[in-house]
Amino acid sequence: MDKKFLNKVLEQIVSETRVDYDYMNGRIFLPYLNGFILFDLFPIAFPSYHTHFTEHCKNIYGLNKEEIDYVWDEYNHIIKDNIDG
Repeated sequence: MDKKFLNKVLEQIVSETRVDYDYMNGRIFLPYLNGFILFDLFPIAFPSYHTHFTEHCKNIYGLNKEEIDYVWDEYNHIIKDNIDG
């Protein structure tokens, strides 16, 4: 597993994720869903979110299951920290 490449993938997905604190109770744009969800629907560990994330990482970046799991875990930590401020 090339963590340097995976961290670049992670960096890209995080950069495509937008947090909007001004919308009601806050919302977040998830690039792998191509849409917004409300903060109160976080954590993003819902199975359908992980499925979309997996497909996005396979189709766009060519990642395997182990690589996707690594990026998913890191992504969740970063986004939760951004929301919790």
